[in-house]
Amino acid sequence: VQLQASGGGLVQAGGSLRLSCVASSIRNYAVGWFRQAAGKDREFVSAIHWTGGSKPYADSVKGRFTISRDNAKNTVYLQMNSLKPEDTAVYYCAASRRAISSTLYNSETYDYWGQGTQVTVSS
Repeated sequence: VQLQASGGGLVQAGGSLRLSCVASSIRNYAVGWFRQAAGKDREFVSAIHWTGGSKPYADSVKGRFTISRDNAKNTVYLQMNSLKPEDTAVYYCAASRRAISSTLYNSETYDYWGQGTQVTVSS
Protein backbone atom coordinates (compact mmCIF):
# COMPACT_ATOMS: atom_id res chain seq x y z
CA VAL A 1 0.00 0.00 0.00
CA GLN A 2 1.29 3.44 -0.91
CA LEU A 3 0.14 6.40 1.12
CA GLN A 4 0.34 10.12 0.46
CA ALA A 5 -0.54 12.70 3.08
CA SER A 6 -1.43 16.24 2.10
CA GLY A 7 -3.30 19.28 3.32
CA GLY A 8 -0.80 20.69 5.76
CA GLY A 9 0.15 24.34 5.89
CA LEU A 10 0.49 27.44 8.01
CA VAL A 11 -2.56 28.55 9.96
CA GLN A 12 -3.24 30.89 12.83
CA ALA A 13 -4.30 29.57 16.21
CA GLY A 14 -8.00 28.84 16.20
CA GLY A 15 -8.00 28.01 12.51
CA SER A 16 -8.73 24.78 10.70
CA LEU A 17 -7.06 22.41 8.29
CA ARG A 18 -8.15 19.18 6.69
CA LEU A 19 -5.50 16.58 6.07
CA SER A 20 -5.99 13.87 3.47
CA CYS A 21 -4.32 10.50 3.24
CA VAL A 22 -4.73 9.00 -0.21
CA ALA A 23 -3.83 5.34 -0.56
CA SER A 24 -3.51 2.91 -3.42
CA SER A 25 -6.14 0.93 -1.55
CA ILE A 26 -7.47 1.21 2.00
CA ARG A 27 -10.08 -1.53 1.83
CA ASN A 28 -9.61 -3.75 4.89
CA TYR A 29 -6.93 -1.44 6.29
CA ALA A 30 -7.01 0.54 9.47
CA VAL A 31 -5.51 3.99 8.96
CA GLY A 32 -3.89 6.07 11.65
CA TRP A 33 -2.59 9.59 11.95
CA PHE A 34 0.53 10.28 13.97
CA ARG A 35 2.53 13.44 14.42
CA GLN A 36 6.06 14.36 15.34
CA ALA A 37 7.05 17.78 16.57
CA ALA A 38 10.63 18.96 16.32
CA GLY A 39 12.76 17.33 19.00
CA LYS A 40 9.93 15.12 20.23
CA ASP A 41 8.87 11.54 19.78
CA ARG A 42 6.19 10.57 17.33
CA GLU A 43 2.77 10.43 18.96
CA PHE A 44 -0.61 9.01 18.15
CA VAL A 45 -3.29 11.45 17.00
CA SER A 46 -6.21 9.38 15.75
CA ALA A 47 -7.08 6.26 13.81
CA ILE A 48 -10.00 4.58 12.14
CA HIS A 49 -10.60 0.88 11.94
CA TRP A 50 -11.28 -0.56 8.50
CA THR A 51 -14.92 -1.00 9.47
CA GLY A 52 -15.11 2.63 10.52
CA GLY A 53 -16.47 1.46 13.84
CA SER A 54 -13.55 2.40 16.07
CA LYS A 55 -12.15 5.93 15.96
CA PRO A 56 -9.95 6.68 18.95
CA TYR A 57 -8.38 10.09 19.53
CA ALA A 58 -5.50 11.31 21.61
CA ASP A 59 -6.74 13.26 24.63
CA SER A 60 -4.95 16.35 23.35
CA VAL A 61 -7.08 16.49 20.20
CA LYS A 62 -10.37 15.04 21.40
CA GLY A 63 -13.26 17.33 20.55
CA ARG A 64 -11.20 19.30 18.04
CA PHE A 65 -10.14 16.71 15.45
CA THR A 66 -12.39 14.37 13.48
CA ILE A 67 -11.25 11.38 11.46
CA SER A 68 -13.27 9.90 8.62
CA ARG A 69 -12.77 7.62 5.67
CA ASP A 70 -14.12 7.32 2.15
CA ASN A 71 -13.31 3.82 0.95
CA ALA A 72 -14.58 4.58 -2.54
CA LYS A 73 -11.92 7.30 -2.82
CA ASN A 74 -9.28 5.34 -0.87
CA THR A 75 -8.93 8.39 1.33
CA VAL A 76 -8.88 9.07 5.04
CA TYR A 77 -9.40 12.60 6.29
CA LEU A 78 -8.38 14.36 9.47
CA GLN A 79 -10.40 17.49 10.04
CA MET A 80 -8.54 19.69 12.51
CA ASN A 81 -10.41 22.57 14.14
CA SER A 82 -9.48 25.02 16.87
CA LEU A 83 -5.83 24.48 16.13
CA LYS A 84 -3.27 25.38 18.76
CA PRO A 85 0.44 26.15 18.47
CA GLU A 86 1.15 22.84 20.20
CA ASP A 87 -0.43 21.04 17.24
CA THR A 88 2.55 22.12 15.14
CA ALA A 89 4.22 18.97 13.80
CA VAL A 90 4.75 16.79 10.79
CA TYR A 91 1.66 14.63 10.42
CA TYR A 92 1.97 11.12 9.05
CA CYS A 93 -0.67 8.66 7.98
CA ALA A 94 -0.12 4.94 8.23
CA ALA A 95 -2.03 1.79 7.31
CA SER A 96 -2.36 -1.66 8.80
CA ARG A 97 -4.31 -4.79 7.94
CA ARG A 98 -3.68 -6.36 11.35
CA ALA A 99 -4.74 -3.53 13.64
CA ILE A 100 -7.60 -4.22 16.00
CA SER A 101 -9.39 -1.69 18.15
CA SER A 102 -7.01 -2.12 21.06
CA THR A 103 -3.89 -1.65 18.93
CA LEU A 104 -4.92 1.35 16.84
CA TYR A 105 -2.88 3.59 19.17
CA ASN A 106 0.32 1.68 18.65
CA SER A 107 2.59 2.85 15.82
CA GLU A 108 4.21 -0.59 15.68
CA THR A 109 0.89 -1.97 14.44
CA TYR A 110 1.26 -0.08 11.18
CA ASP A 111 3.21 -1.49 8.27
CA TYR A 112 2.84 1.27 5.70
CA TRP A 113 3.63 4.96 6.17
CA GLY A 114 3.17 8.07 4.09
CA GLN A 115 5.75 10.82 3.73
CA GLY A 116 4.24 13.34 6.14
CA THR A 117 2.78 16.80 5.78
CA GLN A 118 3.84 19.82 7.84
CA VAL A 119 1.30 21.61 9.98
CA THR A 120 2.38 24.89 11.53
CA VAL A 121 0.08 26.81 13.86
CA SER A 122 1.11 30.36 14.70
CA SER A 123 0.09 32.08 17.91
